[in-house]
Amino acid sequence: MSNPNGPYPGRQLFIGLTVDSKPALAYLVTGRSPQSRERLAVAAGDSIRIDPIGQQEHIPLRFHYPSVKFDNETGMAVVSNGIQTEAIFETYRLLLIAETAPTGDYLEKILDGADSEPDSLNTPRIAGVITSASDDKPIFIIGIVTKGAPAIAYKVKPEKGMLIGIPTYKGSLESPEAFDPSSELPRLQFSRKTAKDLAEYLYGISEATYQGDDIRVCAIGGVISSDGNWSHHIINKHQLV
Repeated sequence: MSNPNGPYPGRQLFIGLTVDSKPALAYLVTGRSPQSRERLAVAAGDSIRIDPIGQQEHIPLRFHYPSVKFDNETGMAVVSNGIQTEAIFETYRLLLIAETAPTGDYLEKILDGADSEPDSLNTPRIAGVITSASDDKPIFIIGIVTKGAPAIAYKVKPEKGMLIGIPTYKGSLESPEAFDPSSELPRLQFSRKTAKDLAEYLYGISEATYQGDDIRVCAIGGVISSDGNWSHHIINKHQLV
């Protein structure tokens, strides 16, 4: 099995259900340049950040940002590839408190405000939300904004053992292009149950090299445990070598 989006997804997220119907998420970071690979995922309270290694400069607009945020009180979680993570989390948490239907419109507005990243590839911003409505059934929303186009958000309905995702790029190592929002969304068929299994699976199927270097930076898995709280697992390339 290889990554369903090709060898170079850039940054990639998935949201869905384990085989025992537990809400789950996964996040992958890959990079072609040495600078983009000098990062790691770090857990801090209810968040997981993508941070620089060592004494590198902190660059929040592109490289360093909160990527995952959990709320154990409600079971909500947000995963994204940039500075928009906190705004998305607070917006959908407020919707829960106000008992307002969580639609994709809110995600689209935030992504439109963030716009694509200020880099040479105009890297899209992507996000996923796991939340619920008054009946407590999980709701899954995925969104993306690309350069020069309005943001698009999708409400997706994964089956048991399936996670549905979105990447920043189409998958080409040699000539990366922004993912086309009208394309079919990549899917993971996941037959196991834990956050560790999920992180290891995504990291394992995403092995690829560019100019002789492994492009993988990190993978994150998150699953709601039997006690109703989120558990997570992180794999960092720089902790494996």
